[in-house]
Amino acid sequence: MPGGRLTSEDRQHIAAGLAEGLGYTEIGLRLGRPASTVMREVARNGGPDGYGADRAHEAARHRARRPKQARPPAPPVPDTGHGRDPEAVRDFTESFTELLEHQGLPRMMARVLACLLVTDSGTLTAADLVQRLRVSPASVSHAVTFLEQQGMIGRERVPGGRRVRYAVDDEVWIRSTLAALQMNDVLAAASQRA
Repeated sequence: MPGGRLTSEDRQHIAAGLAEGLGYTEIGLRLGRPASTVMREVARNGGPDGYGADRAHEAARHRARRPKQARPPAPPVPDTGHGRDPEAVRDFTESFTELLEHQGLPRMMARVLACLLVTDSGTLTAADLVQRLRVSPASVSHAVTFLEQQGMIGRERVPGGRRVRYAVDDEVWIRSTLAALQMNDVLAAASQRA
């Protein structure tokens, strides 16, 4: 059962395979597991020369009993002093994100766009987006790349720095509509060729 926890018996098979001089791939095939699972198990528990099945199983049981650490609360979004109610802004952001999703925008892209739209400046860095949305930098990178391709956001260089700010301006919906029309032209031309 790939993806499930390794059993004591699995660990015995790993130890036996290592003793025979088998590679991780061969041991994984015998167990019906990916080679990467075997490699991580061995590396985590003493390496190929120091792996012990019983010790590895006890260590895994100990790790499984550890209490999970709670995720820290989201940092407060700084109030810019424009007199907006933070709860009202949060409610609008959530409802606007849902509206964008219903229109076909993937969830992360909708969250990034809504986040940019509710800022006073209309611009945020990738680090700002990561902090506000509490997502990985990779998620933000993927989302902004998609939104740029759709003409919904643009990039601005921070003067005198290396950072890039992602921006939404007053013409976002015009650019988005034009990008959709251009894509429709491309699809129509491809259909006619077919």
